[in-house]
Amino acid sequence: MTVFEGRFTDIGGLRIGIVVGRFNDLVTAKLLSACLDALSRHGIDTSPGSEQLDLAWVPGSFEIPLVAQRLAASGRYQVLITLGAVIKGDTPHFDYVCAEVSKGVAAVSRSTGVPVIFGVLTTDTMQQALERAGIKSNLGWSYALQALEMGSLMAALPSAGSTNPPS
Repeated sequence: MTVFEGRFTDIGGLRIGIVVGRFNDLVTAKLLSACLDALSRHGIDTSPGSEQLDLAWVPGSFEIPLVAQRLAASGRYQVLITLGAVIKGDTPHFDYVCAEVSKGVAAVSRSTGVPVIFGVLTTDTMQQALERAGIKSNLGWSYALQALEMGSLMAALPSAGSTNPPS
């Protein structure tokens, strides 16, 4: 029996793209900060000009899937992280944006084979969003770890048509 698992070591060659929604940037900037901190502490070069990491800012969460699709299709990245914050208001706008961004991100991952980490907070209040972006804990850190694990796991899995696991 072969067991495939992602690892948090020997990930030096991993190339990561991050797509961040600017809307609710009080929240998304905190998610990004924790995400970059986790990546850096696990050996990913997060310095300006890094060959391992690219960052794309989009106006809001609704635009995340389009840019994630373009990045994934480029073949440059082994994993993508999406960061955004959609906070419920008094109109159904929240429901439409949440549904489309979640479906869009999942579709990118399935259609390209590139893991896309869904780091878009969907909360009822700004307080809840801030709690998830640093007041109580910061999910940006978790999203980075998920990316490292999935990037490593995908590298460990046999490629299409292969009968032997990679060495």
